[in-house]
Amino acid sequence: MLTVDSVAPGWEPVRDAFVANLASGQDRGAGVAVMHRGRLVVDLMGGHRDKHGDVPYGPDALQVVFSTTKGVTALAVAMCVERGLLDYGERVAAYWPEFAANGKDNITVAELMGHRAGLYTVDGPISLEEALDWDTVTSRLAATAPLFEPGSTHGYHALTYGWLAGELVRRASGMPIGEFVQRNIAGPLGVEFWIGLPAEHDHRVAHLMAHPLPVFPPEIARFMLDHSGPGSLGEKALSLNGAFGQGVFNRPEVRAAQIPGANGIGNARALATIYAATIGEVNGVRLITEETRRLAATSVTPEGEPDVILGHPTVFGKGYMLDSTRNNYGGPGGFGHDGAGGSVACAVPSRGLAVSYVMNTMMTTYDGDPRREAYINAAVRCADAA
Repeated sequence: MLTVDSVAPGWEPVRDAFVANLASGQDRGAGVAVMHRGRLVVDLMGGHRDKHGDVPYGPDALQVVFSTTKGVTALAVAMCVERGLLDYGERVAAYWPEFAANGKDNITVAELMGHRAGLYTVDGPISLEEALDWDTVTSRLAATAPLFEPGSTHGYHALTYGWLAGELVRRASGMPIGEFVQRNIAGPLGVEFWIGLPAEHDHRVAHLMAHPLPVFPPEIARFMLDHSGPGSLGEKALSLNGAFGQGVFNRPEVRAAQIPGANGIGNARALATIYAATIGEVNGVRLITEETRRLAATSVTPEGEPDVILGHPTVFGKGYMLDSTRNNYGGPGGFGHDGAGGSVACAVPSRGLAVSYVMNTMMTTYDGDPRREAYINAAVRCADAA
């Protein structure tokens, strides 16, 4: 069942949760990793990575992590801020002049990163082929008028966040976001994480599968339909006006494109290592200073403000989601991002803790995914007892 099983003494409860989820079928192929004070204390992989159950989810498995990618993109922006290439308080149009069109000239980098720009989709229809072309999407976004008054509220830019933030990185650094991540994040840490997967690694990617849709109470089912069903704002944001339909992230051309809000590919070990290197050193590498980390992980969301896309309150820093009653990232000060179907990566600076979970079996839930909740909660208990 387990193909990678490395657990330091005292961290066995994380393994217990992982084994239980595999045994129950909640997970069919997955990985969990925990870093504590710069040390890898949990590294687990198990199950199978194909839909038939024939190929083990082993050390070479790679996983699409959907919006968990957003945390890595937020880090790339934070690194540009630390280097003086970007400023959260500056107007986006100062770096990207075309962005000023149609009333967007005063939107700041912080507002864009906090989902306050009103650009949760593009204006008009767009095909998948068009959506896989960087210049097409970014030019469409630059030409789109805000869909709500910028800065007045926030609404989850489920896919567009990645192109918006990624274009800022490109304008500031001169590198596409995928290259920036390789040169400045994955490369220095010696981990495998890509935005835009090279073709030679595509055969290693685990096939995405879905759990049967659970039966929700009628009031919850109605809420979910209203906010993510056909014709809803959520459907427009989550699919980019229908360009990204069901199952497209199993397609090689989608994995090869650069979609920095949704198609990051790697493993749990890589993500936990990346987050650990934002709160301390990992093998002599620290990616951002404590000052930059605090700046990036400070809320830009007014307390209790509902997300106009998701329909319930969410709390954002500059790209990161923050620990809240809705999102468990390990306690006060925790930050990170989760992804469609269950994946997550986060860090808790006060505990010196970074946790990541990736999986090929997507679960639809209303509250937090019970699998990632189990891993984060077990890791917190172990860290506190260490």
